[in-house]
Amino acid sequence: MIVAGCDVGSLTAKAFIMNEKGKIAGEIIRVRSTTIDSATEVMEKALASAKLRFSDLDYCCSTGYGRYEIPFAQMNMSEISCHGLGAFRADQSIRTIIDIGGQDCKIILIDAEGNVLDFIMNDKCAAGTGRSLEILAKTIGLDLEELGDLAIKSKKPINITNKCSIFMELEVLNNLYTRKKLKHIACGIADAVAKRVAYLAKAIDIEDNICITGGVSKNPGVVRQLAYHMNSSFTSLPVDPQIIGAFGAAFYAMQKLTMEPGP
Repeated sequence: MIVAGCDVGSLTAKAFIMNEKGKIAGEIIRVRSTTIDSATEVMEKALASAKLRFSDLDYCCSTGYGRYEIPFAQMNMSEISCHGLGAFRADQSIRTIIDIGGQDCKIILIDAEGNVLDFIMNDKCAAGTGRSLEILAKTIGLDLEELGDLAIKSKKPINITNKCSIFMELEVLNNLYTRKKLKHIACGIADAVAKRVAYLAKAIDIEDNICITGGVSKNPGVVRQLAYHMNSSFTSLPVDPQIIGAFGAAFYAMQKLTMEPGP
């Protein structure tokens, strides 16, 4: 029995293929011009890695912004449900998931069986998201991956006071013009995003253990500053945190076929 989860978000598309014993293959790509193109390409890459074909898939569950437009998926689930189940299946001690994606941030609470108890979401502004990091990294001439590595080298983040991404960019430019050290600017960018997420977290009763999912989970600068502002530590997952949505979707697909009880 082979199932898959496909997660098409605002910046990346993810696919995860598994059988009854667990992982076979997973892939992540930048989104293409359409949801169908993104989903098809990332699934083809995952299938090729597993030496499989589309016809080998018994069931597929889609999630993410593009979940309704994926033609090869037989079912779909919200990204909140998939991140909740995915994180729980990766580590059953997890009770809070901070999902920082391309265009939104979600904080999800789950119970001891992986059921979603509550969540809060910020999708009104790019500040505190991967898209904001990407824009600000470009402003100082860095790739997104370079930003986190440089930010972690500083313990003196510049203070970015604006809450709007556009005005944050102007602040960053001003710090460039006044010749602030680039590592302090990078740390300030990471700190600004972390503060937005920490502020959102105050609106919900989070519980330990906490994990971070989504692409921003791979930014060590943001993770360090978020731990500082929340006065918390985060549990590392044994699965790539950026692919947790697709991972959870694959488990929903497996449950559908096996009628396994679960959230």
